[in-house]
Amino acid sequence: MSVAVPARARSSAAFVLAGVLWGTGGLAGSLLGQLGGLHPLAVAAYRLLVGGGVATLFVFVKGGSLPRTREAAKRLLAVGGLFALFQASYFAAVALSSVSIATMTTIGAAPVMVTLASVRKPRRWTLVSVAGTVAGLVLLRWTPDEPAHLVGGLGFALLAAAGFAALTMLTAKPVDGLDPMATTAFGCLVGGILLTPLASWPGMALPLHADVLAVACYLGVVPTALAYAAYLRGLADAHPVLGALSAVLEPLTAAVLSAVLFGERLSVTAWCGAAVLVAALAVGYWRPEPR
Repeated sequence: MSVAVPARARSSAAFVLAGVLWGTGGLAGSLLGQLGGLHPLAVAAYRLLVGGGVATLFVFVKGGSLPRTREAAKRLLAVGGLFALFQASYFAAVALSSVSIATMTTIGAAPVMVTLASVRKPRRWTLVSVAGTVAGLVLLRWTPDEPAHLVGGLGFALLAAAGFAALTMLTAKPVDGLDPMATTAFGCLVGGILLTPLASWPGMALPLHADVLAVACYLGVVPTALAYAAYLRGLADAHPVLGALSAVLEPLTAAVLSAVLFGERLSVTAWCGAAVLVAALAVGYWRPEPR
């Protein structure tokens, strides 16, 4: 006997899976950069190209095909462009400021932008969840010793947030002939191709060593192809605001993994921030905006 799972529960589970898998991407990307001697832009390009290539192969094996309508082709070009914009802007923000400031600004600003753009009159619980998310990120990622006045870094981080917000709102509207996996597959490929000329400037030579290739495959498959497919699947049944809020699971997962795997000690302030993030996300799941 099969048990019907409510759409809300399916979307919540998909968002949680995406956020947790994204949280492993930062560590995998950092490791790939170290092992392969790659610039962050090259890591981002390989992430999209490998993820898109593997997901495309999966789509073809399952009997899928290239998009056959103009609407589907336009959607994939837009998704690919937003993937490239998000990745390039985020890594530019990292280069001009720091990982903490770039992550805090990007992921903190994205749900605010989605809320302002997609909700005419936000519900009280939505505002509480968004405000808690921003406050939790500040507590989790803020380091007093880091410069907070670098306008260029903050500008690129906000551009990355805008790219992620636009991706979230765009993919929340379905297109005939494109399911979440096909959108992820072809969108990542397009984004990787668009990002390759920019990433080629600092160099994209990838050492053909087993450990480097294994990390590159993991980065492309798990926190990219699987994570974005799960995220887009969640957007099919949930409001875009909830999707943007779920992205906070990425820095939360990365912080916990760093503490567990590498012995990095989180301050009391960071742990408080983690608790606030969990509470804010719980409010978002408990009282989501209606579609």
